[in-house]
Amino acid sequence: MADPKGFLTTARQEWPRRPVGERVRDWDEVYVPGALLPIVERQADRCMDCGVPFCHEACPLGNLIPDWNDLVSRADWHAAAERLHATNNFPEFTGRLCPAPCEAGCVLAINQPAVTIKNVEVAVADRIWADGLAPPRPPERLSGRTVAVVGSGPAGLAAAQQLTRAGHTVAVYERDDRPGGLLRYGIPAFKMEKAHLERRLGQLAAEGVRFRTSTEVGRDVGAAELRNRYDAVVLAVGATAWRDLDVPGRELAGVEQAMAYLPLANRVCAGELATSPLSAARKHVVIVGGGDTGADCLGTAIREGAATVTQLDIYARPDASRDEETEPWPTYPKIHRLSPAHEEAGQLRTAPATGTDADTDARLFAASTLRFDGDAAGHVRALHLTEVDAARRPLPGTERELPADLVLLALGFSGPDRTAGGLLDQLGVDLDERGVLARDDHFATNVPGVFATGDAARGQSLVVWAIAEGRATAAAVDRWLTGTTGLPSPITPHDRPMTV
Repeated sequence: MADPKGFLTTARQEWPRRPVGERVRDWDEVYVPGALLPIVERQADRCMDCGVPFCHEACPLGNLIPDWNDLVSRADWHAAAERLHATNNFPEFTGRLCPAPCEAGCVLAINQPAVTIKNVEVAVADRIWADGLAPPRPPERLSGRTVAVVGSGPAGLAAAQQLTRAGHTVAVYERDDRPGGLLRYGIPAFKMEKAHLERRLGQLAAEGVRFRTSTEVGRDVGAAELRNRYDAVVLAVGATAWRDLDVPGRELAGVEQAMAYLPLANRVCAGELATSPLSAARKHVVIVGGGDTGADCLGTAIREGAATVTQLDIYARPDASRDEETEPWPTYPKIHRLSPAHEEAGQLRTAPATGTDADTDARLFAASTLRFDGDAAGHVRALHLTEVDAARRPLPGTERELPADLVLLALGFSGPDRTAGGLLDQLGVDLDERGVLARDDHFATNVPGVFATGDAARGQSLVVWAIAEGRATAAAVDRWLTGTTGLPSPITPHDRPMTV
Protein backbone atom coordinates (compact mmCIF):
# COMPACT_ATOMS: atom_id res chain seq x y z
CA MET A 1 0.00 0.00 0.00
CA ALA A 2 1.69 3.21 -1.16
CA ASP A 3 -0.48 5.61 0.84
CA PRO A 4 -2.47 3.99 3.67
CA LYS A 5 -4.61 7.13 3.95
CA GLY A 6 -5.17 7.66 0.25
CA PHE A 7 -8.86 6.80 0.44
CA LEU A 8 -9.25 9.49 3.12
CA THR A 9 -7.28 12.26 1.47
CA THR A 10 -8.03 11.80 -2.24
CA ALA A 11 -11.47 12.28 -3.78
CA ARG A 12 -12.71 10.08 -6.60
CA GLN A 13 -11.86 11.60 -9.98
CA GLU A 14 -12.90 9.96 -13.23
CA TRP A 15 -11.48 10.19 -16.73
CA PRO A 16 -12.94 13.46 -18.05
CA ARG A 17 -15.12 13.38 -21.15
CA ARG A 18 -14.73 15.69 -24.10
CA PRO A 19 -17.33 18.48 -24.40
CA VAL A 20 -20.61 17.20 -25.83
CA GLY A 21 -20.63 19.73 -28.66
CA GLU A 22 -17.22 18.50 -29.79
CA ARG A 23 -17.57 14.76 -29.49
CA VAL A 24 -20.93 14.37 -31.24
CA ARG A 25 -19.31 15.72 -34.41
CA ASP A 26 -16.99 12.71 -34.69
CA TRP A 27 -16.80 9.00 -33.88
CA ASP A 28 -13.74 9.14 -31.66
CA GLU A 29 -13.89 7.89 -28.08
CA VAL A 30 -15.70 10.28 -25.77
CA TYR A 31 -12.86 10.76 -23.28
CA VAL A 32 -10.21 13.49 -23.32
CA PRO A 33 -7.06 11.93 -24.83
CA GLY A 34 -4.14 11.88 -22.42
CA ALA A 35 -6.20 13.10 -19.44
CA LEU A 36 -6.27 9.81 -17.55
CA LEU A 37 -2.59 9.12 -16.87
CA PRO A 38 -1.99 12.34 -14.88
CA ILE A 39 -4.68 11.39 -12.34
CA VAL A 40 -4.66 7.61 -12.27
CA GLU A 41 -1.75 7.04 -9.87
CA ARG A 42 -3.45 9.01 -7.09
CA GLN A 43 -6.75 7.32 -7.88
CA ALA A 44 -5.08 3.91 -7.50
CA ASP A 45 -3.82 5.15 -4.12
CA ARG A 46 -7.44 5.19 -2.91
CA CYS A 47 -7.46 1.36 -2.84
CA MET A 48 -7.72 0.42 0.83
CA ASP A 49 -5.76 -2.85 0.78
CA CYS A 50 -8.87 -4.07 2.55
CA GLY A 51 -7.67 -7.60 3.29
CA VAL A 52 -10.79 -9.30 1.89
CA PRO A 53 -11.15 -7.73 -1.55
CA PHE A 54 -14.77 -8.21 -2.58
CA CYS A 55 -13.88 -6.69 -5.94
CA HIS A 56 -12.34 -10.11 -6.69
CA GLU A 57 -15.66 -11.81 -6.08
CA ALA A 58 -17.59 -9.22 -8.07
CA CYS A 59 -15.32 -9.76 -11.09
CA PRO A 60 -15.75 -13.15 -12.79
CA LEU A 61 -12.19 -12.98 -14.10
CA GLY A 62 -10.84 -12.76 -10.57
CA ASN A 63 -8.76 -9.73 -11.55
CA LEU A 64 -5.99 -8.99 -9.03
CA ILE A 65 -7.30 -5.50 -8.47
CA PRO A 66 -5.58 -4.49 -5.21
CA ASP A 67 -2.28 -5.79 -6.63
CA TRP A 68 -2.30 -3.66 -9.74
CA ASN A 69 -3.76 -0.68 -7.91
CA ASP A 70 -0.76 -0.76 -5.59
CA LEU A 71 1.67 -1.13 -8.49
CA VAL A 72 0.08 1.73 -10.45
CA SER A 73 0.23 3.96 -7.39
CA ARG A 74 3.98 3.28 -7.39
CA ALA A 75 4.22 3.84 -11.17
CA ASP A 76 5.42 0.26 -11.69
CA TRP A 77 3.62 -0.19 -14.98
CA HIS A 78 5.51 -3.28 -16.08
CA ALA A 79 4.55 -5.29 -13.00
CA ALA A 80 0.99 -3.91 -13.16
CA ALA A 81 0.76 -5.14 -16.75
CA GLU A 82 1.85 -8.62 -15.69
CA ARG A 83 -0.77 -8.76 -12.94
CA LEU A 84 -3.49 -7.49 -15.28
CA HIS A 85 -2.68 -9.96 -18.05
CA ALA A 86 -2.50 -12.81 -15.55
CA THR A 87 -6.29 -12.91 -15.42
CA ASN A 88 -7.55 -10.92 -18.43
CA ASN A 89 -6.66 -11.42 -22.09
CA PHE A 90 -8.21 -8.14 -23.21
CA PRO A 91 -8.15 -5.45 -20.50
CA GLU A 92 -8.49 -2.65 -23.05
CA PHE A 93 -11.92 -4.12 -23.94
CA THR A 94 -13.17 -4.55 -20.38
CA GLY A 95 -11.69 -1.20 -19.29
CA ARG A 96 -13.85 0.52 -21.88
CA LEU A 97 -16.97 -1.65 -22.12
CA CYS A 98 -17.55 -3.40 -18.80
CA PRO A 99 -20.03 -1.69 -16.43
CA ALA A 100 -17.57 -2.43 -13.60
CA PRO A 101 -19.32 -4.74 -11.12
CA CYS A 102 -15.94 -4.71 -9.37
CA GLU A 103 -16.55 -1.10 -8.35
CA ALA A 104 -19.94 -2.01 -6.90
CA GLY A 105 -18.12 -4.63 -4.82
CA CYS A 106 -15.33 -2.29 -3.69
CA VAL A 107 -15.16 -2.20 0.13
CA LEU A 108 -14.71 1.57 -0.01
CA ALA A 109 -18.12 1.75 -1.75
CA ILE A 110 -19.87 0.79 1.48
CA ASN A 111 -19.87 4.45 2.53
CA GLN A 112 -17.77 6.36 -0.03
CA PRO A 113 -17.37 6.58 -3.82
CA ALA A 114 -15.60 3.43 -5.02
CA VAL A 115 -12.07 3.27 -6.35
CA THR A 116 -12.01 4.05 -10.08
CA ILE A 117 -11.02 0.46 -10.85
CA LYS A 118 -12.18 0.60 -14.45
CA ASN A 119 -10.13 3.73 -15.17
CA VAL A 120 -7.02 2.22 -13.59
CA GLU A 121 -7.51 -0.90 -15.67
CA VAL A 122 -7.78 0.93 -18.96
CA ALA A 123 -4.80 3.11 -18.08
CA VAL A 124 -2.68 0.02 -17.51
CA ALA A 125 -4.03 -1.57 -20.69
CA ASP A 126 -3.16 1.45 -22.82
CA ARG A 127 0.26 1.79 -21.17
CA ILE A 128 0.89 -1.88 -21.99
CA TRP A 129 0.71 -1.11 -25.69
CA ALA A 130 2.48 2.24 -25.49
CA ASP A 131 5.47 0.62 -23.76
CA GLY A 132 5.49 -2.55 -25.86
CA LEU A 133 4.48 -4.79 -22.96
CA ALA A 134 2.09 -6.99 -24.97
CA PRO A 135 4.32 -8.92 -27.35
CA PRO A 136 2.96 -12.07 -29.01
CA ARG A 137 3.44 -15.21 -26.90
CA PRO A 138 3.49 -18.12 -29.34
CA PRO A 139 3.83 -21.58 -27.79
CA GLU A 140 7.28 -23.11 -27.47
CA ARG A 141 6.02 -26.37 -28.97
CA LEU A 142 2.86 -27.60 -30.68
CA SER A 143 0.69 -30.35 -29.26
CA GLY A 144 -0.41 -31.74 -32.60
CA ARG A 145 -4.06 -31.19 -31.60
CA THR A 146 -6.41 -28.95 -33.56
CA VAL A 147 -9.37 -26.87 -32.38
CA ALA A 148 -12.03 -24.94 -34.30
CA VAL A 149 -13.59 -21.95 -32.57
CA VAL A 150 -16.85 -20.82 -34.16
CA GLY A 151 -17.36 -17.12 -33.50
CA SER A 152 -14.86 -14.32 -32.92
CA GLY A 153 -16.46 -12.29 -30.16
CA PRO A 154 -14.67 -11.86 -26.82
CA ALA A 155 -15.44 -15.40 -25.62
CA GLY A 156 -14.22 -16.99 -28.85
CA LEU A 157 -11.09 -14.84 -29.00
CA ALA A 158 -10.20 -15.54 -25.36
CA ALA A 159 -10.65 -19.30 -25.87
CA ALA A 160 -8.61 -19.19 -29.07
CA GLN A 161 -5.72 -17.30 -27.47
CA GLN A 162 -5.56 -19.55 -24.42
CA LEU A 163 -5.66 -22.75 -26.48
CA THR A 164 -3.04 -21.43 -28.90
CA ARG A 165 -0.70 -20.53 -26.05
CA ALA A 166 -1.20 -24.07 -24.72
CA GLY A 167 0.24 -25.37 -27.99
CA HIS A 168 -2.87 -26.35 -29.93
CA THR A 169 -3.47 -25.28 -33.51
CA VAL A 170 -6.58 -23.08 -33.52
CA ALA A 171 -8.73 -21.78 -36.36
CA VAL A 172 -11.43 -19.18 -35.67
CA TYR A 173 -14.43 -19.22 -38.02
CA GLU A 174 -16.34 -15.95 -38.44
CA ARG A 175 -19.31 -15.45 -40.75
CA ASP A 176 -18.67 -11.70 -41.11
CA ASP A 177 -15.95 -10.39 -43.38
CA ARG A 178 -13.75 -9.31 -40.46
CA PRO A 179 -13.24 -10.86 -37.02
CA GLY A 180 -14.38 -9.31 -33.75
CA GLY A 181 -18.08 -10.10 -33.54
CA LEU A 182 -20.01 -7.51 -31.54
CA LEU A 183 -16.74 -5.82 -30.61
CA ARG A 184 -16.42 -4.78 -34.25
CA TYR A 185 -19.95 -4.36 -35.55
CA GLY A 186 -22.09 -3.98 -32.44
CA ILE A 187 -20.07 -1.60 -30.24
CA PRO A 188 -19.89 1.95 -31.63
CA ALA A 189 -16.44 3.46 -32.15
CA PHE A 190 -17.17 6.26 -29.67
CA LYS A 191 -17.22 3.58 -26.95
CA MET A 192 -14.22 1.65 -28.24
CA GLU A 193 -12.16 2.63 -31.25
CA LYS A 194 -11.45 -0.36 -33.45
CA ALA A 195 -7.67 0.17 -33.28
CA HIS A 196 -7.79 -1.56 -29.89
CA LEU A 197 -9.42 -4.60 -31.47
CA GLU A 198 -7.03 -4.64 -34.43
CA ARG A 199 -4.00 -4.67 -32.13
CA ARG A 200 -5.25 -7.72 -30.26
CA LEU A 201 -6.20 -9.52 -33.47
CA GLY A 202 -2.68 -8.87 -34.74
CA GLN A 203 -1.28 -10.32 -31.53
CA LEU A 204 -3.44 -13.45 -31.84
CA ALA A 205 -2.43 -13.94 -35.48
CA ALA A 206 1.25 -13.56 -34.56
CA GLU A 207 0.80 -16.23 -31.88
CA GLY A 208 -0.59 -18.64 -34.46
CA VAL A 209 -4.38 -18.22 -34.42
CA ARG A 210 -5.79 -18.65 -37.91
CA PHE A 211 -8.85 -16.64 -38.90
CA ARG A 212 -11.39 -17.94 -41.42
CA THR A 213 -13.64 -14.97 -42.17
CA SER A 214 -16.70 -14.76 -44.44
CA THR A 215 -17.28 -18.41 -43.53
CA GLU A 216 -20.55 -19.45 -41.95
CA VAL A 217 -20.30 -22.87 -40.37
CA GLY A 218 -23.42 -24.79 -41.28
CA ARG A 219 -23.61 -23.18 -44.71
CA ASP A 220 -20.12 -22.58 -46.19
CA VAL A 221 -18.60 -25.37 -44.12
CA GLY A 222 -20.73 -28.24 -42.90
CA ALA A 223 -20.78 -29.12 -39.24
CA ALA A 224 -19.79 -32.71 -40.01
CA GLU A 225 -16.77 -31.54 -41.99
CA LEU A 226 -15.70 -29.34 -39.11
CA ARG A 227 -15.93 -32.19 -36.61
CA ASN A 228 -13.93 -34.47 -38.90
CA ARG A 229 -11.24 -31.88 -39.51
CA TYR A 230 -10.63 -30.83 -35.88
CA ASP A 231 -10.06 -32.68 -32.63
CA ALA A 232 -12.38 -30.30 -30.75
CA VAL A 233 -14.93 -27.62 -31.61
CA VAL A 234 -15.79 -24.61 -29.43
CA LEU A 235 -19.13 -22.95 -30.12
CA ALA A 236 -18.82 -19.22 -29.34
CA VAL A 237 -21.62 -18.09 -31.61
CA GLY A 238 -23.16 -15.59 -29.20
CA ALA A 239 -26.79 -14.88 -28.39
CA THR A 240 -27.91 -13.44 -31.70
CA ALA A 241 -31.61 -14.37 -31.62
CA TRP A 242 -33.03 -10.95 -30.88
CA ARG A 243 -36.29 -10.40 -29.06
CA ASP A 244 -39.09 -8.81 -31.02
CA LEU A 245 -42.11 -6.66 -30.20
CA ASP A 246 -45.51 -8.10 -30.99
CA VAL A 247 -47.69 -5.00 -31.32
CA PRO A 248 -49.86 -3.67 -34.16
CA GLY A 249 -47.79 -2.00 -36.86
CA ARG A 250 -44.65 -4.04 -36.25
CA GLU A 251 -44.56 -4.91 -39.97
CA LEU A 252 -44.18 -1.28 -41.03
CA ALA A 253 -41.01 -0.22 -42.83
CA GLY A 254 -38.70 1.72 -40.55
CA VAL A 255 -39.29 -0.53 -37.52
CA GLU A 256 -35.89 -2.19 -37.28
CA GLN A 257 -33.83 -4.26 -34.91
CA ALA A 258 -31.00 -2.44 -33.15
CA MET A 259 -28.53 -5.06 -34.33
CA ALA A 260 -29.53 -4.44 -37.92
CA TYR A 261 -28.91 -0.71 -37.40
CA LEU A 262 -25.64 -0.61 -35.40
CA PRO A 263 -23.47 -2.76 -37.73
CA LEU A 264 -24.32 -0.53 -40.69
CA ALA A 265 -23.27 2.58 -38.78
CA ASN A 266 -20.04 0.85 -37.79
CA ARG A 267 -19.34 -0.06 -41.41
CA VAL A 268 -19.81 3.57 -42.43
CA CYS A 269 -17.46 4.65 -39.65
CA ALA A 270 -14.88 2.11 -40.88
CA GLY A 271 -15.15 3.39 -44.44
CA GLU A 272 -16.77 0.22 -45.74
CA LEU A 273 -20.02 2.01 -46.70
CA ALA A 274 -20.60 5.55 -47.92
CA THR A 275 -23.92 5.88 -46.08
CA SER A 276 -26.07 3.59 -43.99
CA PRO A 277 -29.37 2.42 -45.53
CA LEU A 278 -30.85 2.87 -42.04
CA SER A 279 -29.25 6.22 -41.24
CA ALA A 280 -31.08 8.30 -38.63
CA ALA A 281 -30.17 11.56 -40.39
CA ARG A 282 -33.04 14.10 -40.16
CA LYS A 283 -35.41 11.44 -38.81
CA HIS A 284 -37.50 11.25 -35.66
CA VAL A 285 -36.05 8.22 -33.88
CA VAL A 286 -37.55 6.19 -31.04
CA ILE A 287 -35.51 3.47 -29.34
CA VAL A 288 -37.51 0.78 -27.57
CA GLY A 289 -35.41 -0.71 -24.77
CA GLY A 290 -33.53 0.85 -21.90
CA GLY A 291 -30.28 -1.15 -21.85
CA ASP A 292 -26.78 -0.60 -23.14
CA THR A 293 -27.70 -1.50 -26.73
CA GLY A 294 -30.37 1.18 -26.63
CA ALA A 295 -27.83 3.70 -25.36
CA ASP A 296 -25.49 2.70 -28.21
CA CYS A 297 -28.31 3.41 -30.66
CA LEU A 298 -28.92 6.75 -28.96
CA GLY A 299 -25.32 7.93 -29.33
CA THR A 300 -25.19 6.65 -32.90
CA ALA A 301 -28.41 8.39 -33.94
CA ILE A 302 -27.18 11.67 -32.45
CA ARG A 303 -23.96 11.46 -34.47
CA GLU A 304 -25.88 10.62 -37.63
CA GLY A 305 -27.87 13.85 -37.25
CA ALA A 306 -31.30 12.64 -36.12
CA ALA A 307 -34.01 15.29 -35.85
CA THR A 308 -35.16 13.92 -32.48
CA VAL A 309 -34.30 10.83 -30.44
CA THR A 310 -36.21 9.31 -27.53
CA GLN A 311 -35.45 6.11 -25.63
CA LEU A 312 -38.22 4.11 -23.94
CA ASP A 313 -37.56 2.05 -20.82
CA ILE A 314 -40.39 -0.12 -19.51
CA TYR A 315 -38.95 0.00 -15.98
CA ALA A 316 -39.51 2.86 -13.55
CA ARG A 317 -36.73 5.40 -13.18
CA PRO A 318 -34.23 3.96 -10.67
CA ASP A 319 -33.06 5.89 -7.65
CA ALA A 320 -29.73 7.70 -7.75
CA SER A 321 -28.30 5.54 -4.97
CA ARG A 322 -28.34 1.90 -3.92
CA ASP A 323 -31.38 0.47 -2.12
CA GLU A 324 -29.67 -1.27 0.79
CA GLU A 325 -32.72 -3.44 1.48
CA THR A 326 -33.17 -4.97 -1.96
CA GLU A 327 -29.68 -4.59 -3.46
CA PRO A 328 -27.19 -4.45 -0.60
CA TRP A 329 -23.46 -4.08 -1.07
CA PRO A 330 -21.57 -5.80 -2.70
CA THR A 331 -24.19 -6.66 -5.37
CA TYR A 332 -24.37 -4.62 -8.58
CA PRO A 333 -27.27 -2.21 -8.02
CA LYS A 334 -29.80 -0.95 -10.52
CA ILE A 335 -29.38 2.82 -10.13
CA HIS A 336 -29.89 5.79 -12.41
CA ARG A 337 -26.72 6.02 -14.48
CA LEU A 338 -25.88 8.67 -17.06
CA SER A 339 -23.95 7.14 -19.93
CA PRO A 340 -22.09 9.44 -22.35
CA ALA A 341 -24.91 9.01 -24.86
CA HIS A 342 -27.53 10.06 -22.30
CA GLU A 343 -25.40 13.04 -21.31
CA GLU A 344 -25.28 14.06 -24.97
CA ALA A 345 -29.01 13.63 -25.42
CA GLY A 346 -29.74 15.68 -22.32
CA GLN A 347 -27.52 18.60 -23.26
CA LEU A 348 -28.69 18.63 -26.87
CA ARG A 349 -32.37 18.18 -25.88
CA THR A 350 -32.88 15.46 -28.47
CA ALA A 351 -36.28 14.26 -27.22
CA PRO A 352 -39.46 15.89 -28.55
CA ALA A 353 -41.13 15.40 -25.17
CA THR A 354 -41.22 18.27 -22.70
CA GLY A 355 -41.95 18.31 -19.01
CA THR A 356 -40.93 14.66 -18.64
CA ASP A 357 -37.92 12.55 -17.74
CA ALA A 358 -36.90 12.75 -21.39
CA ASP A 359 -35.90 16.38 -20.90
CA THR A 360 -32.83 15.33 -18.91
CA ASP A 361 -31.43 12.42 -20.95
CA ALA A 362 -33.95 11.47 -23.70
CA ARG A 363 -35.32 8.55 -21.67
CA LEU A 364 -38.97 7.94 -20.91
CA PHE A 365 -39.25 5.53 -17.99
CA ALA A 366 -42.19 3.23 -17.17
CA ALA A 367 -43.21 3.48 -20.83
CA SER A 368 -44.67 0.64 -22.89
CA THR A 369 -45.29 0.61 -26.64
CA LEU A 370 -48.91 0.09 -27.68
CA ARG A 371 -48.75 0.27 -31.48
CA PHE A 372 -47.14 1.88 -34.51
CA ASP A 373 -48.95 4.03 -37.06
CA GLY A 374 -47.82 4.27 -40.67
CA ASP A 375 -48.42 6.33 -43.77
CA ALA A 376 -50.05 5.29 -47.05
CA ALA A 377 -46.73 3.89 -48.28
CA GLY A 378 -46.47 1.55 -45.30
CA HIS A 379 -43.71 3.43 -43.47
CA VAL A 380 -43.83 4.08 -39.76
CA ARG A 381 -44.74 7.64 -38.78
CA ALA A 382 -45.73 7.47 -35.10
CA LEU A 383 -45.39 5.36 -31.97
CA HIS A 384 -48.17 5.19 -29.38
CA LEU A 385 -47.13 4.49 -25.81
CA THR A 386 -48.59 4.38 -22.35
CA GLU A 387 -47.19 4.71 -18.87
CA VAL A 388 -47.21 1.50 -16.83
CA ASP A 389 -47.16 0.59 -13.15
CA ALA A 390 -44.61 -1.66 -11.46
CA ALA A 391 -46.41 -4.74 -12.81
CA ARG A 392 -46.23 -3.28 -16.35
CA ARG A 393 -49.99 -2.67 -16.45
CA PRO A 394 -51.08 0.35 -18.52
CA LEU A 395 -52.16 3.40 -16.53
CA PRO A 396 -55.44 4.81 -17.88
CA GLY A 397 -55.23 8.28 -19.35
CA THR A 398 -51.47 8.22 -19.96
CA GLU A 399 -51.43 7.25 -23.64
CA ARG A 400 -49.43 9.57 -25.87
CA GLU A 401 -47.91 9.67 -29.34
CA LEU A 402 -44.34 10.26 -30.45
CA PRO A 403 -43.27 11.08 -34.01
CA ALA A 404 -41.24 8.18 -35.40
CA ASP A 405 -39.64 7.79 -38.82
CA LEU A 406 -37.23 5.17 -37.47
CA VAL A 407 -37.94 2.81 -34.57
CA LEU A 408 -35.10 0.70 -33.19
CA LEU A 409 -35.91 -2.37 -31.12
CA ALA A 410 -33.25 -2.92 -28.45
CA LEU A 411 -34.99 -5.58 -26.39
CA GLY A 412 -32.10 -7.97 -25.84
CA PHE A 413 -31.46 -11.49 -27.06
CA SER A 414 -32.98 -14.86 -26.22
CA GLY A 415 -30.10 -17.17 -27.19
CA PRO A 416 -28.14 -18.46 -30.18
CA ASP A 417 -29.48 -18.51 -33.72
CA ARG A 418 -31.70 -21.58 -34.06
CA THR A 419 -32.38 -21.46 -37.80
CA ALA A 420 -33.72 -24.79 -38.98
CA GLY A 421 -31.01 -26.79 -40.71
CA GLY A 422 -28.29 -24.48 -39.41
CA LEU A 423 -25.19 -25.20 -37.36
CA LEU A 424 -26.94 -26.25 -34.17
CA ASP A 425 -29.28 -28.60 -36.00
CA GLN A 426 -26.43 -30.13 -37.99
CA LEU A 427 -24.41 -30.76 -34.86
CA GLY A 428 -27.37 -32.07 -32.89
CA VAL A 429 -26.50 -30.11 -29.76
CA ASP A 430 -29.11 -29.85 -27.02
CA LEU A 431 -30.60 -26.64 -25.67
CA ASP A 432 -31.66 -26.11 -22.08
CA GLU A 433 -34.98 -24.76 -20.81
CA ARG A 434 -33.79 -21.17 -21.42
CA GLY A 435 -33.12 -21.82 -25.09
CA VAL A 436 -29.32 -21.62 -24.82
CA LEU A 437 -26.75 -24.36 -25.43
CA ALA A 438 -26.85 -27.03 -22.74
CA ARG A 439 -23.51 -28.13 -21.30
CA ASP A 440 -22.11 -30.10 -18.41
CA ASP A 441 -19.80 -29.04 -15.60
CA HIS A 442 -16.88 -29.04 -18.05
CA PHE A 443 -18.42 -26.75 -20.70
CA ALA A 444 -19.06 -29.78 -22.93
CA THR A 445 -22.26 -30.22 -24.95
CA ASN A 446 -23.99 -33.55 -25.47
CA VAL A 447 -21.90 -34.04 -28.63
CA PRO A 448 -18.44 -35.48 -27.84
CA GLY A 449 -15.66 -33.00 -28.57
CA VAL A 450 -18.02 -30.03 -28.93
CA PHE A 451 -17.91 -27.35 -26.24
CA ALA A 452 -20.03 -24.24 -25.71
CA THR A 453 -18.92 -20.88 -24.35
CA GLY A 454 -20.04 -17.28 -23.93
CA ASP A 455 -23.51 -15.88 -24.47
CA ALA A 456 -24.54 -18.87 -26.60
CA ALA A 457 -24.56 -20.98 -23.45
CA ARG A 458 -24.74 -18.45 -20.61
CA GLY A 459 -27.30 -16.16 -22.20
CA GLN A 460 -26.91 -12.45 -22.85
CA SER A 461 -24.22 -11.15 -20.50
CA LEU A 462 -21.26 -8.77 -20.09
CA VAL A 463 -17.93 -8.66 -21.90
CA VAL A 464 -16.12 -9.55 -18.67
CA TRP A 465 -18.20 -12.73 -18.32
CA ALA A 466 -17.57 -13.58 -21.98
CA ILE A 467 -13.79 -13.42 -21.50
CA ALA A 468 -14.05 -15.47 -18.30
CA GLU A 469 -16.14 -18.03 -20.19
CA GLY A 470 -13.58 -18.24 -22.98
CA ARG A 471 -10.71 -18.74 -20.55
CA ALA A 472 -12.53 -21.41 -18.54
CA THR A 473 -13.70 -23.24 -21.67
CA ALA A 474 -10.15 -23.28 -23.02
CA ALA A 475 -8.98 -24.98 -19.82
CA ALA A 476 -11.74 -27.58 -20.18
CA VAL A 477 -10.86 -28.25 -23.83
CA ASP A 478 -7.16 -28.50 -23.03
CA ARG A 479 -7.89 -31.03 -20.29
CA TRP A 480 -10.14 -33.03 -22.63
CA LEU A 481 -7.46 -33.11 -25.32
CA THR A 482 -4.46 -33.88 -23.12
CA GLY A 483 -5.77 -35.25 -19.81
CA THR A 484 -4.47 -32.29 -17.82
CA THR A 485 -4.19 -28.52 -18.07
CA GLY A 486 -2.18 -25.64 -16.73
CA LEU A 487 -4.66 -23.07 -18.02
CA PRO A 488 -6.66 -21.04 -15.49
CA SER A 489 -10.39 -21.64 -15.10
CA PRO A 490 -11.90 -18.57 -13.42
CA ILE A 491 -15.54 -19.70 -13.44
CA THR A 492 -17.77 -22.75 -13.78
CA PRO A 493 -20.65 -22.98 -16.24
CA HIS A 494 -23.05 -22.42 -13.36
CA ASP A 495 -21.53 -19.32 -11.78
CA ARG A 496 -23.67 -16.20 -11.84
CA PRO A 497 -23.26 -12.57 -10.70
CA MET A 498 -23.72 -11.90 -7.00
CA THR A 499 -27.33 -11.33 -6.02
CA VAL A 500 -29.30 -11.24 -2.79
